[in-house]
Amino acid sequence: MNKYKKLLSNTIIFGIGTFGSKILVFLLMPLYTSVLKKSDFGIVDLIIQTSNLLIPIVSLGIANAVIRFGLDRSIKKSDVFSIGLVTILLGFGIFLVLIPVLRRITYISDYTALIYIFVFMSCLRTLCSQFVRAKEYVRLYALDGVLSTITIIIFNVLFLVVLKLGITGYVLAIVISDLLSTTFLFFSANLKRYIKLKNINRDLAKAMLKYSIPLIPATIFWWITNVSNRFIVAYSLGSEANGLFAASYKIPTIVVLISNIFMDAWQMSAVSDDDKASRAKFFSKVFNVYQSVLFLCASGIVLFSKLITKILVSNAYYPSWQYIPFLVMATTFSCLVTFLGSVYMVEKKSILTLSTTVVGAVVNVILTFLLIQKYKVNGAAFATFISYLIVFLLRANNTKSFINIKWHVSKLLLNSIIVLCQSFIMIYEIKYWLAYQIIFVIAMLILNFGLIWNNTKKLFFKA
Repeated sequence: MNKYKKLLSNTIIFGIGTFGSKILVFLLMPLYTSVLKKSDFGIVDLIIQTSNLLIPIVSLGIANAVIRFGLDRSIKKSDVFSIGLVTILLGFGIFLVLIPVLRRITYISDYTALIYIFVFMSCLRTLCSQFVRAKEYVRLYALDGVLSTITIIIFNVLFLVVLKLGITGYVLAIVISDLLSTTFLFFSANLKRYIKLKNINRDLAKAMLKYSIPLIPATIFWWITNVSNRFIVAYSLGSEANGLFAASYKIPTIVVLISNIFMDAWQMSAVSDDDKASRAKFFSKVFNVYQSVLFLCASGIVLFSKLITKILVSNAYYPSWQYIPFLVMATTFSCLVTFLGSVYMVEKKSILTLSTTVVGAVVNVILTFLLIQKYKVNGAAFATFISYLIVFLLRANNTKSFINIKWHVSKLLLNSIIVLCQSFIMIYEIKYWLAYQIIFVIAMLILNFGLIWNNTKKLFFKA
């Protein structure tokens, strides 16, 4: 099977396993917004995001090294998995020291124990799932995605609707789902045979940590870029405003969902190609189709932002639609940034991942503080978009020295302008806004469909 067909095959498998399952979770939004008050939903969001910040610190970002080194056919898989497991267990022991710090955070001080078990189970599940993916057990990885989502749904209904546990129930549903997922992967893939705690390969451990440790601050700054504005909104405008903001964030995740399905398959394909000339051609073809699909999705979401919000959230959360357009722009460019991050992964240039992410985080925090005073929540959303745009431009420039991607610059620029115009028209509800939105979506289709179709044929049927 050639590399294009393998990419297509893996994308389809991940799509079956991920898209259907994630859509089910996405459709839980009406449940969340009907059961949880806006202030509670805002606190839940802060708990989850705080946990996501702690995960790379506790695990030393080792999951990134597990997938990268695990895909290297010259390295023993047992060494990779054992190093990953030992790193997580040691890091989690040290994590105990941070408990007093967590108790000082105003909004989440009552949920320290929940955060602790959330982080631990998430680290273990990520280790197992990334290792399974490195072993190229794509069907098992996809099946786990389906099963874990089903368990989340079951436990959400049990804890939120039946037992009415509120914030605690929301977090426990994820924790128990991660526990079951870890157990399922561990026994299904017989991961026990890869645990060899004696005679750890110290040279490999150093190489993996050298790769993963710079990604810890990179992940933190990425988190700052993506999440810091929610803390600023909560601090400046209150937890109810952050509840609306958190709800609005859920809609643009449709773009991220589509991107993540592809990126799971893409990372495996990107690492496997060793010839630089062939790799540049491969990256160029795939990126140009990828960006067209992303912008088409973004354009459609902006058009239907009011309708989607009306369907997916309760009436109390309906005003959150007005924050969606800029967040769609932000998530679209975050997906483009993630794609370029795969260049750094292939070349093992984690320092460049860190440096570009730092710039984005600093820009986001500064702009959020500047814009939130005048433009309130939408100021924070726009700041996030600008920060991701800047990181994309930085990465597009400095990845040229590794892989010379052939950009369709004019198309990328036109796509960005169209969605940005749609965003302003939607937010300010300009007269005849619906007609303008439809015209822009049609323009987007004309601009991109030919590229998607032609390249899809070349990529998957003639390559």
